[in-house]
Amino acid sequence: MAEELIISNSTDKQQRYETLIPQIEALVSGEPDLIANLSNIVAALKQTMNFFWVGFYVVKNDQLVLGPFQGPIACTRIGLGKGVCGTSWKEKRTIIVPNVDEFPGHIACSSASKSEIVLPAFKSNEVFLVLDVDSDKLNDFDAVDEKYLDAVMRMVERFI
Repeated sequence: MAEELIISNSTDKQQRYETLIPQIEALVSGEPDLIANLSNIVAALKQTMNFFWVGFYVVKNDQLVLGPFQGPIACTRIGLGKGVCGTSWKEKRTIIVPNVDEFPGHIACSSASKSEIVLPAFKSNEVFLVLDVDSDKLNDFDAVDEKYLDAVMRMVERFI
């Protein structure tokens, strides 16, 4: 079944998220397949928010392994505590990085990435996957992004 997003033309980030979140809920509601849901989520985020790169890394054994994403090619595997994604996984928390060049141990999958936000999703109190969002602008993420992307991650937790 073809799905279509209603995209807000607003330049206000909060309004775009408020339009998008219920649509993501509708996309994943009733669909049990993890990959299908993660794929639609990253496509919806990329299309609506125009992020440089957005994708999931799934915990597999002792690494984060690249999952569904939108944007340039990406790092395939990331170790626990390595880079922003591995640090979010290790510390079990959201991390906002205004300037990736100032983050100790940042993994530069793309030199065009300037700022980043990474959010974990949990299954049985352990990180199951992380959402990684990169911008080609400095200081592009804030509490608004954290609030609404966190809401997306709570949705994800319902089907992982």
